[in-house]
Amino acid sequence: MLIRFCVFLLEASPILRRLLWRWWYGRLAGKYTARDWTFMNYGYAPPAGAPALRLDPADEPDRYCAQLYDHVARPAQLADAAVLEVGSGRGGGASFLTRRHAPKSYTGADYSPQAVALCQQRHGAVPGLRFAVGDAEHLPFADASFDVVVNVESSHCYGHVDRFFAEVARVLRPGGRFAYTDFRSADDMKVLAATLAATPGLEIVEQEDITAGVLAALAADDARKRALIAEFVHPRLRHLFGEFAGLSGGEMFRGFSERTLSYQRFLLRRR
Repeated sequence: MLIRFCVFLLEASPILRRLLWRWWYGRLAGKYTARDWTFMNYGYAPPAGAPALRLDPADEPDRYCAQLYDHVARPAQLADAAVLEVGSGRGGGASFLTRRHAPKSYTGADYSPQAVALCQQRHGAVPGLRFAVGDAEHLPFADASFDVVVNVESSHCYGHVDRFFAEVARVLRPGGRFAYTDFRSADDMKVLAATLAATPGLEIVEQEDITAGVLAALAADDARKRALIAEFVHPRLRHLFGEFAGLSGGEMFRGFSERTLSYQRFLLRRR
């Protein structure tokens, strides 16, 4: 009940949503600095029979989270591109995509100064990768300065997602690509897709429901996440972290399982 009440408050107040998520992610970055925790997404498991993604041994523990990044960003063709990731979090996805897809440059922007400092400390040695503090609704970058924008499981934290989409269109060069994925309630996902389609300058090229793949990843990665939470999180906060991580038996997990929550992938192009 407490979680549902918090969700109601966040949906009712965009300002409160922005402030609370900024505090939450800043606290996570400042307090929980374990090197084993570099990704913050629910992950993705490809359908049965699909070829397995080849990973470096160092990336293998984060396979499902890395697979989500790769599945979302690969169609945007990152090689030799100037890439901006909005909502780069703890930087694991930015590091992975930079090392795997060899963009010309990769900038990870995040609302939390603590998260940016953590990323610079942890991933600053990756060639071509840098991090900057930036508000998704007021990006601190010039018009038409990027070939690709990436946004993975972050926009549900924003106060006004339509402002974010307008900023994406502004910073993309003509013909640039927007690789985007997130979850919403089933009804809100329809509104989100309509908002995307109505954003001036952007056109939807691909849309894919990946709820089943995300749910499969949550189930497959459940034991590892439980072990990390048990190791690094105070017992009083473990239930909250479990919901945040989408552990089986929690409300997020049930939402994906019962399809009251929908997880979608989009690829858009700047006209």
